[in-house]
Amino acid sequence: MIHIENLHKTYYAAQPLHVLKGINLDIDEGDFVSIMGSSGSGKSTLLNILGILDNYDEGNYYINGTLIKNLSENKAADYRNRMIGFIFQSFNLINYKTALENVALPLYYQGISRKKRNLIAMEHLDRLGLKDWAHHLPNELSGGQKQRVAIARSIITNPQILLADEPTGALDSTTSGEVMQLLTDLNAEGRTIIVVTHESGVAYRTKRIIHLSDGVIERIEENNPNAMQPFGDLMK
Repeated sequence: MIHIENLHKTYYAAQPLHVLKGINLDIDEGDFVSIMGSSGSGKSTLLNILGILDNYDEGNYYINGTLIKNLSENKAADYRNRMIGFIFQSFNLINYKTALENVALPLYYQGISRKKRNLIAMEHLDRLGLKDWAHHLPNELSGGQKQRVAIARSIITNPQILLADEPTGALDSTTSGEVMQLLTDLNAEGRTIIVVTHESGVAYRTKRIIHLSDGVIERIEENNPNAMQPFGDLMK
């Protein structure tokens, strides 16, 4: 599904910063992988490129055989809206919109009528146990509820790929476990999920761990035997 070859990215400021230094990576359909690395390792930059939020300088990035490179803003937005769902540490919910409106928002950009998009959004909230909170604003929700709203929003367009940037970073360990179980369930349905995290307990719930260091892939742990262990055990 995802094929990356010799990917490079440099940021130019007072001093050029070579962030990604020849990344080669394949992620199959239905995979569940985590990207781990210390601050400055390049993991967030790689995730932004995977999410078509940032460009790269050299190499190639393919999704389903389609080259993703030097796209216009409209084309990039179209790809993101159709193929990729995003989950963020800070939830990125719109404060003045209800949970229902936040979840339905991606369908607005697809031109779907308000009645239909609200119906679909309510189905997703119900599935995640938030039906009774549909008309509450984000500041009336707990951290775990906000992240479940964000997950519902990320899957409402039925994207092929889910990208999660530190999805448990703002949550306690119990709620983190619930969120990772949700992601595990979504992966079991066949969704491809990529998680950036610095928490080993989160990484060891995924099937593969990509260790990034100083802009290069240091190693990849394949077929992780801990992927289905209870989250609390892995956090000890």
